[in-house]
Amino acid sequence: MKHTLYLLFVGVWMLFLTGCSTTKHLAEGETLYIGMRKTTVDNLDESTMGKKALEEAEAAITVAPNNAVFGSGSMRWHVPVGLWVYNRFQRYEKGLGKWIFNKLASEPVYISTVNPDTRVKVASNLLHDYGFFNGTVTYEVDSTDNPRKARLKYHIDMGHGYKLDSIAYEGFSPRADSLIRATYNERIIRRDDHFDVTKLNEERERLVALFRDNGYYYYRSDFITFLADTLIRSGYVNLKIVPKKSVPPEALRTYYIGHTSVYLTGHNGEQPVDSLKRRNFTVYYAGKKPGIRYGVLRKRFLYRKGELYSQTRQDYTQEALARLGVFKFNEFQYTPRHDGSDTLDIRVNSVFDLPYDSELEFNVTTKSTKQTGPGAIFKLSRKNFRRMGASLNLELKGSYEWQTSSTVDGESSVMNSYELGAALSLNFPRLVLPWVRNRVNPFLYPSETNFKIYVDQVNRARYFKMLSFGGEVSYSFQRSRSVKHTVTPLHLAFNKLQHRTARFDSIAAQNPMLFNSLDDQFIPSVSYTITYDNSYRKKKNRIWWENSVTSAGNVTSLIYAAFGKKFSERDKKFLGTPFAQFLKYSSELRYLHEFNEYHQLAARVMGGVIWAYGNKTIAPYSEQFYVGGANSIRAFTIRSIGPGRFHPAENANYSYVDETGDIKLEANLEYRFRILSNFLGGNLNGAAFLDAGNVWLMRKDEARPGAEFTLNRFFDSIAVGTGIGIRYDLSFLVLRLDWGIALHVPYDTEKSGYYNIPKFKDGMGIHFAIGYPF
Repeated sequence: MKHTLYLLFVGVWMLFLTGCSTTKHLAEGETLYIGMRKTTVDNLDESTMGKKALEEAEAAITVAPNNAVFGSGSMRWHVPVGLWVYNRFQRYEKGLGKWIFNKLASEPVYISTVNPDTRVKVASNLLHDYGFFNGTVTYEVDSTDNPRKARLKYHIDMGHGYKLDSIAYEGFSPRADSLIRATYNERIIRRDDHFDVTKLNEERERLVALFRDNGYYYYRSDFITFLADTLIRSGYVNLKIVPKKSVPPEALRTYYIGHTSVYLTGHNGEQPVDSLKRRNFTVYYAGKKPGIRYGVLRKRFLYRKGELYSQTRQDYTQEALARLGVFKFNEFQYTPRHDGSDTLDIRVNSVFDLPYDSELEFNVTTKSTKQTGPGAIFKLSRKNFRRMGASLNLELKGSYEWQTSSTVDGESSVMNSYELGAALSLNFPRLVLPWVRNRVNPFLYPSETNFKIYVDQVNRARYFKMLSFGGEVSYSFQRSRSVKHTVTPLHLAFNKLQHRTARFDSIAAQNPMLFNSLDDQFIPSVSYTITYDNSYRKKKNRIWWENSVTSAGNVTSLIYAAFGKKFSERDKKFLGTPFAQFLKYSSELRYLHEFNEYHQLAARVMGGVIWAYGNKTIAPYSEQFYVGGANSIRAFTIRSIGPGRFHPAENANYSYVDETGDIKLEANLEYRFRILSNFLGGNLNGAAFLDAGNVWLMRKDEARPGAEFTLNRFFDSIAVGTGIGIRYDLSFLVLRLDWGIALHVPYDTEKSGYYNIPKFKDGMGIHFAIGYPF
């Protein structure tokens, strides 16, 4: 009865709304804008510059009407609820009616709001900016049957584009002119380039940066102008770059660095009361001693007294101070001395950030084995540890799982599996090496050194209990903004199987290849990772590509070989524990195409292979690959697919063991779109995705038929899933909910056809996560 009344109420409400007019309560003299007709284009230029100019012009004239489809200027939803609510509830000043108006109403978009007269002028100017000087944009109002509704139709005539002919730099001082000539090959604009005002501005900024890097502290962009002549040669522009006549005298002088004073303010506002001066650098601080060591602070300043002022060195200095993670902000003030000399004294106002930072994350895991349970990760960071500018980080994690069904394999039992872990790391925002000077190199991008130790306890009820512990030293550095190198010269890990049950032993006897990966072992390894990332350029096409190589046990084997044991000999031990020996390679490529602010296409391809040999021919469990989960194939839970076409039956002895492999291939495609802007302080976005992949074994395993990698039935061995999701983007945090739907599993389900999911409900995965999957 309640359900029927609810449907009746919704139906009456919709009929009520549909009876509302979208124009009845429009402002006097206004016409409702209901979108654009198709824009016509004459003299279309198919060149890259022509396409860019047309795109900019069309963006200037495109305005989304009410109830637009994903921000489109021409497509609208047929149910204009926002306008209906606006017209029906506009009169309410309080109560339920006012609440409905505030939450659901959409203010009408008028022709006058669109202001097409101004928009065609802006669009025409944009064509001119890209060298289409005779390009024009016009419009007409396309009326409808309702005199209070109208569409706009635009017409763009691009004319023809102009190119650059001669380019001359005139009127600069002899020293400035010599700087221009010395960097002539670095110029942004060249003869026969398409005229592009954005490139002209880039060239002006290049000149200003060049001057400011060579002592011209007061030089600014508006001191340079352009003179263009289009009459000398038809279709071409003769260009002169000249300084303005009104450039102030101080902008034409070069300046040198003088004394530097740093004022350190505490995170609670404590003002400096004491000072420490060494040569031409003074630190003012509160308390008994500076909040950061003098040497650590001084080495962030990438200049010395008497050097020419350099904008680049100032920028690097500010970045180096920011990378310490100690200060809320750093303000630089340059003051010329009163004696009229060419010296700039520097005052830096720095405010300490809060000394501690913490993060708490909760999650709930549900597995296809009918196990479920909560998990949590707590992170605590102590910034500026021992005033060294380093960060001391503690991470505690834990999870617990229990069996949701009343019986397991016919036994009444509760599965009390759990995982506990702790990690302690010390991170320095610089390279900590005995042969590297501590002073930051201004031509190096961010670098880090990380020292880490960890311990993990894993308990799989009725099977085993394992203790893992170890540590590592890693270095990260960049020699360009887009390429990052990470070297881990030392990584030591110990896996100790503390307890194993009779059931575990019986399964191990049936499948030794699977369970030998859980044996006691020592994993000494070195690794190298290179990452390419061009996202800083903010282009429409962004690429992120990471490749990693890991070698384990080989250095140890070489040491043994030096003492007479063969490199390939097995059963070599360290402290009584066999050590692993393998090579591992993995690669991940991400691509993002941004159609506009509201629509993006993201793709990812990743793969990896691990080859165990010598001392241990089975790769450690912790190093093997897996698929599934919130950031992988989202139709499946984590580690629930593979290897290959093998899948343990639910009643099998090892149905509770995670499914991993030596080879991994995975591909993901995701279309992202805006649903609502400025929704409760953020943007509500949607996504539709397609995921595919699997893992395989390198060697044949009799206990797991079909698990090894072969080209036979390769495509049938790929798990495929699709789905949709929503993302709540708060700019600093993204909350994500994905609903994955399985399309194909690589194993036999007794259902024919490519779609071989026995029941639709069994092929669904719901994931709540933080951040984008890739």
